[in-house]
Amino acid sequence: QVMLAESGGGLVQAGDSMRLSCAATGRPFSNYAMAWFRQALGKEREFVSTISRNGRNTWLADSVKGRFSMSRDNSKNLAYLQMNSLKPEDTAVYYCAAGTYYTGGQSPDHYDYWGQGTQVTVSS
Repeated sequence: QVMLAESGGGLVQAGDSMRLSCAATGRPFSNYAMAWFRQALGKEREFVSTISRNGRNTWLADSVKGRFSMSRDNSKNLAYLQMNSLKPEDTAVYYCAAGTYYTGGQSPDHYDYWGQGTQVTVSS
C-alpha cells in the first residue's frame, strides 16, 4: 500500500504559475505510475497528467498541453505538477494518484491509491 499527500495548492491570479507536489510513503515509489486528476465543483473528476514509473514518459490532457508538465523524483518519493499560464477554468481540487498495473492510464479506474486533494483557485 502507498499513501499520498498533495501540497502546493492555493489562490493565484490568471497567468501565474504554481507547482503541486505529491509525497508518497509506503511501498517503493518507483513501483507506481503516478497521475494528477482534478475535480471542479459540480463536475466529474478529470484526467490531467500521468507519468511512467521511470519518469521517461508523460501524458497530458489536451486542455493543459503547453501549460502544464509532470515530473517525478524517485529518489525522494515525490511527483510534481508544474502549472504555468493558469486560467480560471483550472480552478479545482487536484488529486494525486498511484497505479500499480497501467502506464499512461487516463481513467480514475486505472489508479489504486489517492491523496486527499489540494485546492487550486485561479482568479481572473
